[in-house]
Amino acid sequence: MNESRNSQRMMESTATYIDDLFDIHSKMQFIRLDLGYTKEHASKASLEEINQDLSHLLNNRRTKPSVFGNMVGYIAKKEYTEDKGPHIHSLFIFDGQKVCKDAFKGDQIGEYWKNEITDGKGIYHNCNREKGRYAVCALGMIDHTDETKRTALKEKAIAYLCKEEQSVDPIKQSGNERSFTRGIAPRKKSNAGRPRQCDSSDKEDTDVENEVLIRESDTKQDD
Repeated sequence: MNESRNSQRMMESTATYIDDLFDIHSKMQFIRLDLGYTKEHASKASLEEINQDLSHLLNNRRTKPSVFGNMVGYIAKKEYTEDKGPHIHSLFIFDGQKVCKDAFKGDQIGEYWKNEITDGKGIYHNCNREKGRYAVCALGMIDHTDETKRTALKEKAIAYLCKEEQSVDPIKQSGNERSFTRGIAPRKKSNAGRPRQCDSSDKEDTDVENEVLIRESDTKQDD
């Protein structure tokens, strides 16, 4: 499969993943972060290191509810450039009924990456702090009925994450390393297509918690 077809396949399957999440949640918060390393460390950071750091961050979700509570999905694309070294373009997705301050949540995740996951060697860029400059914003809160924003999300944010440029090929140790990963879509229920309505006092949907796994080794991956 050539790169163009592979990128298109990733875009289509990831758009379906987002639609599946909207089948469960009436509105969601979409938070775009770029995660990387300081200039000093980036020059010597390996693909193995950033793989381990991303897995560490995702696997710690359940032990850090103050940061990752009510997270329902994620998308992550690892890339490499000479100036930035290995880095990650990511989209963290939260239940919009329970998480309101998207930029603040982005800072929480970024600081956790910077100070705890990478022991001070990490840096981050919180795109949600700049979402006001977009004519049609594909970040922050999106209601399941807002087709304009949902389309912008797929055509802008998701397309960017699935782009082919700046791959990790230069630092691959073998041909098996994956650059793209995301959560597992929730199992569809009998009322699929009718996003549940709830308020902030509702309990988090148990089936979604069980189905949206964050261990990278278990995620559905495309490359």
